[in-house]
Amino acid sequence: MKIGFIGTGNMGSAIIKAYSNSAARADAEILAYNRTLAKAEALAESCTILVASNIEEIVTKSDIIFVCVEPKNFAEVMPEIAKHFEADKVLVSIAAGITIDALESYLGSDAKVIRTMPNTPIMHGLGVTAMVRNSNVSDADFEAVKAIFEAGGITGEVSEDLISAVIGVSGSSPAYTYMYIDALIKAGVESGLDPEMSRQFAAQAVMGAARMVMASEESPSVLCDRVCTPGGTTIEAVTSLKKADFEDVVKSGALAAVERSKEMSKA
Repeated sequence: MKIGFIGTGNMGSAIIKAYSNSAARADAEILAYNRTLAKAEALAESCTILVASNIEEIVTKSDIIFVCVEPKNFAEVMPEIAKHFEADKVLVSIAAGITIDALESYLGSDAKVIRTMPNTPIMHGLGVTAMVRNSNVSDADFEAVKAIFEAGGITGEVSEDLISAVIGVSGSSPAYTYMYIDALIKAGVESGLDPEMSRQFAAQAVMGAARMVMASEESPSVLCDRVCTPGGTTIEAVTSLKKADFEDVVKSGALAAVERSKEMSKA
């Protein structure tokens, strides 16, 4: 099996790194193209991939083609892909706002198309990817693509109308989680901790809390209550955050991402 990537930016390179170093790769050959050739060549130094010289080479040589460019560049890239695309190939998009209908308008209604929404922690095996397929994609095709994403985390198949919700909850949320961790780091430094120790402690605490949520059948709110001892330090912090509408602010941010995704899909 040959897998081609058009675009080796943050997300494209994250998927490549996760899959290229995994047991799931087996004997799959990975090709990558970036219009800035040096970026693809730099990636090839850290993983076993081949660098393609143009989009035509990626499309003609690959069984599965990942389009990992920004949404604004699809109008430029997709016509070039369509020139060389054949019905037995599978196209995978990771772009927000680019619908399956839009992709089919370039490739034809008989094209095999999978729309996905991954996030960057995939490069560390902790990613989340939502997947949507059109009716042309067989179970075998879908499982082959799913295995690529599962090399870097968990996956779930959803209906296309839920992709925007996924963007708010997991696609964009690493960014707001980084903001939360950064605030904890700054509080630690302000209170006298060494900056690197504060960074390590804050990040580990967030990762640990996330693992607790994944492992428990109880809701995050119940887990929160269990940590709060009356008159203790944690309940003091939680009370302060609730007064500042912390949960509503986070939800508002996530919903803003959802709404922006919906706007992009209509453009």
